[in-house]
Amino acid sequence: MNKNLLNHLAESLAGELLVDDLSRALYATDASVYRKLPLGVCYPKNKEDIKKLIQFANENKVGLIPRTAGTSLAGQCVGDGLVVDVSREFTKILSLDKDKKQITVQPGVVRDELNLYLKPFGLFFGPNTSTSNRCMIGGMVGNNSSGTTSIQYGVTRDKVVSMNCILADGNEAFFSSISKEEFEQKKQGNSLEANIYKTLFEELSNPNTQETIRKEFPKPSIHRRNTGYAVDELLNNNLFGDFEADFNLCKLLSGSEGTLAFTTEITLQLDDLPPAFSAMVATHYKTLEDCLSDVAPVMQHNLHTCEMMDKVILDCTKNNRAQLVNRFFVEGDPAGILMLEVKAHSEDDLQIQLKGLLETIEHSGLSYASPVLYGDDINKAVELRKAGLGLLGNMVGDRKAVACIEDTAVALEDLKDFIGEFSQIMKKYEQDAVYYAHAGAGELHLRPILNLKKSEDVVLFRSITTDVAKLTKKYHGSFSGEHGDGIVRAEFIPLMIGDSNYELLKRVKSLFDPNLIFNPGKIVDAFPMDESLRYEIDREEPKIKTLMDFSDSEGILRAAEKCNGSGDCRKSHNMSGGMCPSYQATKNEKDTTRGRANTLREFLTNSEKTNRFDHSEVKDAFDLCLSCKACASECPSNVDIATLKAEFLYHYQEANGYPLRSKLFAYNTQLNALGSKIPGLTNAVYKSKSLGGLLKKISAVAPERHLPRVHRFNFEKHLQEYRAKRTDLSKKRVVLHLDEFVKYLDIEVGKDAIELLCRLGYDVQLFYAESGRTYLSKGFLKQAKKLVSKNMEKLKPFLDDDVVIVGLEPSAILSFRDEYQRLHDDKEQLDKLTGKSFLIEEFLASEIASGHITSDSFTDEERTIKIHNHCHQKALSNQKVTFDVLNLPKNYKVSIIASGCCGMAGSFGYEKEHYDTSMKVGNLKLFPAINKSGQEVIIAANGTSCRHQIKDGTKREAQHPVSILRKALVI
Repeated sequence: MNKNLLNHLAESLAGELLVDDLSRALYATDASVYRKLPLGVCYPKNKEDIKKLIQFANENKVGLIPRTAGTSLAGQCVGDGLVVDVSREFTKILSLDKDKKQITVQPGVVRDELNLYLKPFGLFFGPNTSTSNRCMIGGMVGNNSSGTTSIQYGVTRDKVVSMNCILADGNEAFFSSISKEEFEQKKQGNSLEANIYKTLFEELSNPNTQETIRKEFPKPSIHRRNTGYAVDELLNNNLFGDFEADFNLCKLLSGSEGTLAFTTEITLQLDDLPPAFSAMVATHYKTLEDCLSDVAPVMQHNLHTCEMMDKVILDCTKNNRAQLVNRFFVEGDPAGILMLEVKAHSEDDLQIQLKGLLETIEHSGLSYASPVLYGDDINKAVELRKAGLGLLGNMVGDRKAVACIEDTAVALEDLKDFIGEFSQIMKKYEQDAVYYAHAGAGELHLRPILNLKKSEDVVLFRSITTDVAKLTKKYHGSFSGEHGDGIVRAEFIPLMIGDSNYELLKRVKSLFDPNLIFNPGKIVDAFPMDESLRYEIDREEPKIKTLMDFSDSEGILRAAEKCNGSGDCRKSHNMSGGMCPSYQATKNEKDTTRGRANTLREFLTNSEKTNRFDHSEVKDAFDLCLSCKACASECPSNVDIATLKAEFLYHYQEANGYPLRSKLFAYNTQLNALGSKIPGLTNAVYKSKSLGGLLKKISAVAPERHLPRVHRFNFEKHLQEYRAKRTDLSKKRVVLHLDEFVKYLDIEVGKDAIELLCRLGYDVQLFYAESGRTYLSKGFLKQAKKLVSKNMEKLKPFLDDDVVIVGLEPSAILSFRDEYQRLHDDKEQLDKLTGKSFLIEEFLASEIASGHITSDSFTDEERTIKIHNHCHQKALSNQKVTFDVLNLPKNYKVSIIASGCCGMAGSFGYEKEHYDTSMKVGNLKLFPAINKSGQEVIIAANGTSCRHQIKDGTKREAQHPVSILRKALVI
């Protein structure tokens, strides 16, 4: 397309239109197997922008692909036209009618955030997808989403009261329930809206058409049915039969995947909050057949949840840091688990329901274990299941569980037989499959494991999908239960509903969208399901050498390819967890873990340069990454962007040079060592408005930042002083790692650690070593690798000795368990180092648990403490150890701030161009929580960067947990 046309369009919009290579690459994929490079990406500011886009599309025969969070599994959000992303601007909750229990929202409102807003009113929006912490209402309506709660609360279509839309002619239309009289009025005139009502009535009034629809569409008892346009739903009203309900076109628009109109407002019917008392029975089975056989009997109870996970999903959770703790209820090695939840308004009623359910389970005799979960344990189990989709990305190599037949829904009475025949199809193709999903709704997400980089598996992709489509048709099921048709299933709609009904759908599409501008290639006139795949078929895999070891992912490209687009990184700061702080601040797709992984994959795959990393687009994508490592644990696929960034920066800088400021930060330890020789003068220069200001200007440090003071201190002398006072408590030998931050910047923390350990009776030895963190953060990998080898040599005497190595700065000591594993070849020594290296809080917590440290050694004075823990601790260790340690003094009241990343992230927050983002991140959660705390509250933070950020952002002095404990000692 002529770029001048796009430039002219961009100038006319209040919002933003991007046509650069990076933006187009970011939106070329969603959570499906497809890739289509769009013309551009638009972030409309208002309805007028959308009208201009519609006019442009009509005049230039360009498709408009509506998009919210972009988590679609069937390819709904990819296309070669203009992607219209409403997730940035159309995010308002417009009105709430408490009496009618209805709420009006824009399409970019996140489902879980909507329910946070509704909770004080005792209301909630029922449909609940596994992506609920980032999926948006517009996408849920487009897909007619269901989720775990559909057996109790129905699907999205059931909840849509009305919709404000912009039609293909650019005019606004309001769709809601209308009486027969109102319908007749709607038919009057020559507008597109009038013609829609008029023509639909003519089409659907035909008795033969009605009979064909009811004969060929999925069984009405299947509430998760989303195959094609829901013309079957349009028959269930008083216009076409003996029904009480009025006619409502929202029934048709729900599930239409943005192919009929552009939605700007949605009114939803809400439900009262679920009963307060709940219990979940997790029934374990030795075979899938036994598991499925129990579904129908247990569904005779009033279940709120009936979900299934199979062995493949459960095994994936074994390798996921975040989900490992959620496996607590799994007994043995089950082939499948049913998660059965009952709810009640009283404990007595709950126990009655629970007893009845357990009796049914016991009577069937098919399960070998049925643990009952309560409270937060239920949430942990639910999180385990919800993570299932993303966890499939953990499969190492090119064979993946592929979304194509993962959305079949059949009537409950057909479920067991359907699965039996499905299993035979899989055996015919010698395929493994993954079973997980909403068993109580008759829907199982069934995935063959294929390598779509290979032509033979692409053939299987079509063949398996075709055979399962025929099987689904045999049982009058829905081939698209909740994930939509998109690209992957739209081809099969004629098979599923018959050619006559399919022709009706095509007429419906033409009626709403004469020029076929709304999301073309979806539902009707579909793109081929085995073309436009994310990866080139039978390609010669790019050979990419790396300095770090990515063999655990079979190379860096496959490490990036692990991202399947599930979009967990798009959750906002209102949700739990820390991923992804820069996205939470900017709301740009570029700043998500997914965006960065997609960008790296795109340019590593398609680059024609000798150095495939040498692309400024990748640099732009990584620019706001804080290397917090939240993605390393919270991303279900464990896509560790911080590590990928370090490797990228190394190669990019090898090609383009290492900037002065990067050198200053990378070699910061050496500079601090020099400054510590004359600390008084050095600190005077740092503090000086003129000299310090000049230094900041030269190094492009934000003028608002305070430069950290350097110190000179004899730790050995300090140790000897307290070694003499040591008591005989446990006499365990402890090697205290004095890293580059403690040695020159945070000497008080080092002194406190020595005093604390010695006074508690530990035999302390000091180990001085620069960890390499500054090199890693700036991509100086040659220097980091050399330092790691040097440190490993120095550490050798400790690795075979009966000692533990403890550290004070999380980013330093945890690098022993993280990046060192990729930078050194001696795996045996690395394994030993991993087993001996601990955060000091980890060590102290284990000693407390063993009874070696008791509260008797500490004050009984009252103190209130709030903890902000370092991001690397959250990702690579856990926060509870700090909580447990600070709770040791009897009268200390301790809580953890749900803070996410502080925003400093080493050098990131000091850099002039990153200062604003750094402070935005801090202001999301951390700063408000601290500012609400009284001055008597002690703020604990174990990261040196965190303490500096807290000082600059709140004017409060945060203390290391070790310092707090040292002050609490009474021995």
